[in-house]
Amino acid sequence: MKMDYLAQTNQNLIIIDEIVNDETPITAPNNVHIGIDLGTADIQTVVIDDQGVPIAAFLDWADVVRDGVVVDYAGACRIVRSQLQKVQNKLGIEPKEAITSYPPGTDPRISINVVESAGVVVSHVIDEPCSVAALLHIDNGAVVDVGGGTTGTAVIENGKLVLSLDEPSGGRHVSLTIAGGLGVDMAEAELCKRRSHEDPVIAAMARPVIEKMSDIVATHIVDHQPEAIYLTGGGTLIKGFADIFRQTFPKIEIVELSRALYLTPLAIASYGLTLQGEE
Repeated sequence: MKMDYLAQTNQNLIIIDEIVNDETPITAPNNVHIGIDLGTADIQTVVIDDQGVPIAAFLDWADVVRDGVVVDYAGACRIVRSQLQKVQNKLGIEPKEAITSYPPGTDPRISINVVESAGVVVSHVIDEPCSVAALLHIDNGAVVDVGGGTTGTAVIENGKLVLSLDEPSGGRHVSLTIAGGLGVDMAEAELCKRRSHEDPVIAAMARPVIEKMSDIVATHIVDHQPEAIYLTGGGTLIKGFADIFRQTFPKIEIVELSRALYLTPLAIASYGLTLQGEE
């Protein structure tokens, strides 16, 4: 059953990759679920239908959040408002409600305030790794969410969340290392990081930061025995990321997904289906 959820999620992530930032109008289904993810490196909005299939997705690279805190409130609000307008234009419906998320240990009201500034009601808010755990129906495992600024870990045992922690180490710290090593600015370092699969030098520079992230997760789960660790977040796309985690956790299955950059916003939107099923 676990593989069924993984396979379906991988398929939906591929769909998002195909439709992201496509504004071509379509006929909207009767019910939609909107998830908004305020990340350190990007802001994403994903819309799914009642079957969980993505029908719209928008992504803007943005430097408006640092370590789970909005540092450019006006900029974050502007991007969310713009993405919701694109949703309205594409689907022909006015968004009324949305679900959003927050890094573990931060104040969820920060995300809520940004999203509601765009004129929609936040129906629910969930911490980022827990949204992924719900999407994948994890009974015993850990979700590691590596965003731009933080590494979050959620541990699930017997289907229940028992631990959710966050530490300030993420993709931005990799970029800082690259910027220092190459003598370039952060914008260029970000582009280099995204090319890590093409450049072994970049991958080698990122390795110590990834090892630190794996050490953080090891500390998080020291009193637990997850069957598997599920990797999510754009930070996990750096070349060699999963291999380093496999070296750190040789007895734990390390699970990668096809387009991890979109996994959290998909999970946030899909949380609406979980809530619907509970009604």
